[in-house]
Amino acid sequence: MTYIKRIVEEELAEKLSASGAVLVKGPKSCGKTETSKQFAKSMLAMDRDTQVPIVMATNPNLLLVGATPRLVDEWQEHPEIWNYIRHEVDERKEKGQFILTGSANPNDNVRLHSGAGRFTIVEMDTMTWQELGFSDGAFSLAGLLKGTKTDASHNSVPLEFIIERLVIGGFPTLLNANIKDAQKINNGYVDLLCEVDMSRVGGIKRDPFKVRALLRSLARNTATVVDNKTLELDMKISDNNEVSRNTITDYLDTLKRLMILYEQPAFNPHIRSIASLRKSPKRHLCDPSLCVAALGLDVEALLNDLKYTGFLFESLAVHELNVYAKANDATVFHYQDSYGLEVDAIVQKRNGDYAAFEIKLGVGFIEEAVANLNRFVANIDTSKMKLPQSLNIITGTGMSYCRPDGINVISLAALGK
Repeated sequence: MTYIKRIVEEELAEKLSASGAVLVKGPKSCGKTETSKQFAKSMLAMDRDTQVPIVMATNPNLLLVGATPRLVDEWQEHPEIWNYIRHEVDERKEKGQFILTGSANPNDNVRLHSGAGRFTIVEMDTMTWQELGFSDGAFSLAGLLKGTKTDASHNSVPLEFIIERLVIGGFPTLLNANIKDAQKINNGYVDLLCEVDMSRVGGIKRDPFKVRALLRSLARNTATVVDNKTLELDMKISDNNEVSRNTITDYLDTLKRLMILYEQPAFNPHIRSIASLRKSPKRHLCDPSLCVAALGLDVEALLNDLKYTGFLFESLAVHELNVYAKANDATVFHYQDSYGLEVDAIVQKRNGDYAAFEIKLGVGFIEEAVANLNRFVANIDTSKMKLPQSLNIITGTGMSYCRPDGINVISLAALGK
């Protein structure tokens, strides 16, 4: 399979030049190992090399011998290696010595000394439309965060294509897969997550049926602010599966440790009104295709339920923004207040510059999105913070352009880093 260049490569290269070791984190099968191989001069597979447990028990430093950068793949299988790498970086006093990849964070009971000053972190996701070649990137997030105006783009896509991509997803192993094969592979991913992966974290046996019920509930409530009590009731009503609040908390923490669950934090701006700001995150699975697989849906089901498909599309757009935001040293938030005003995504850089985004599957909801954005801007207390650099509406169908009022309408097929 031909390797496709990933957006995260630039960040990985920069951090290798700045630190002794780089930790590449991300959900299983998102492409961490293949991307890291583009930089590595030698490799150690902690989960596949049968000699690793023996050497770990006798002389772990032998595992670190090799041309650098040395890739230590699935390091969390033997998390003690972290401390040996830390000491080795101290001894060598050189940059770019090790790349560690892993699809799960280690258990809390594993004593890992801080890697501050030695390790940097790169967070990796499944593939974006720009990486897959479905977006021309005419409207770059970098430009939107500067308020740059962009010429119209005609790179629009039909609804049927969007739905097909929601079903197939962005895992690199599905690059050339048809819908039928992608569904089988994604279903298998969910099955392994429920039956194997969740119990491997912490060595605690977790009930596959309860895990599946929780995944289905998260999928039904994707791109929404949903608390654990709501998940508990939803699982009981929809899947006839009673799960205690403590179990739900444990399972959610494990999904986050596996980087399957992404929580989009709430934005906390200075506002004029007395409305209280919601602080709870929106919850998304790491790729919308896992929502489709968890619920056993297909293209026809999504065509027949465009309301739910709209939530999946929002989750997809947030996924894209999240990847592009990290490439611009920015974070993706959401806004919701007690007056019922919501803005789907706020992307903010470290220097405080930010852009606001509403996300709509179809062009028929553009005026509603414009009204939301204008209400949001009118409520910003400009004596305490700046207005957004740009106001934007991400759509599924239709062309991309800048409206006379300055609001950008951006097809997902024109959004890029």
